[in-house]
Amino acid sequence: MSFSFDQRKLKDATVELIRRTSCELAPDVISAIRKARDTEAAGSSAKNVFEMILKNIDLAKEKKVPICQDTGTNIYYVTLPEGVSLRAVEKIIRDATVEATEKSILRPNTVDSLTGKNTGNNLGTMAPYVHFDEWDKDEIEIKLMMKGGGSENVSTQYKLPDSGLKAGRDLDGVYRCIVDAVNKAQGQGCAPGILGVGIGGDRATSMMVAKKQIFRKLTDKNENAELDKLENRLLTDLNTLGIGPMGFGGKTTVLGVKIGHLHRLPASFFVSIAYMCWAARRHTLVYKRNGETVYD
Repeated sequence: MSFSFDQRKLKDATVELIRRTSCELAPDVISAIRKARDTEAAGSSAKNVFEMILKNIDLAKEKKVPICQDTGTNIYYVTLPEGVSLRAVEKIIRDATVEATEKSILRPNTVDSLTGKNTGNNLGTMAPYVHFDEWDKDEIEIKLMMKGGGSENVSTQYKLPDSGLKAGRDLDGVYRCIVDAVNKAQGQGCAPGILGVGIGGDRATSMMVAKKQIFRKLTDKNENAELDKLENRLLTDLNTLGIGPMGFGGKTTVLGVKIGHLHRLPASFFVSIAYMCWAARRHTLVYKRNGETVYD
């Protein structure tokens, strides 16, 4: 039996997904920020920054306004049952994007790279970006990430070996790349950041996997034992850099490190780092066969 859905209901649910993502942080992110605040010395710049961040989070949720004026690149990962039209779902997402912009949930944020003209409705070539997968579940899952420009500007990519970093084609080399990237970013990208890392693949798929890691809960455990060990090591070591929130110094420079890996060509070894700001805006919508909608 093919999966069918009410297009209007799915569009309304997607508008609500956009609102939640723009205005409300996920509980695991808020918990990590509160924990970071509590580690900082009373009266320190870092403590004050975290207090302001938490006040911002509370006000945005209470007043239903965007957490940040930059509502970012809207990136969707959609997983569908067999037979559901990709074009129909993408049109629903684009229509929901226009409505969310009209309601000021999203800032008009999409500019033609050649003319410099803002489209005014957040639609454009691959804007929003939608990636599709298929599964056997009898439901549609829509994951949305809003990737701010500041954090995207300090995202980066390395190719190994790197003689300058003394980084070879191994996990120690990956470690050196990530430490270098965070050290270069300093307070830019709105620290404390969350790092999504992709090892391997080509330049495009490596970064795609890096960004997908940002959807992982900060409290989860990597299924790969070596990568889990590396994630924990990096989380500890990066927080000894002293960069702190917004670069004001302190004990928390990153809130989490999440790493995925792909197979690669023998000639290439890429390490892609997707830096996400503290306003890690990502939420998930599940639309079930009976029309029920569930948000994470």
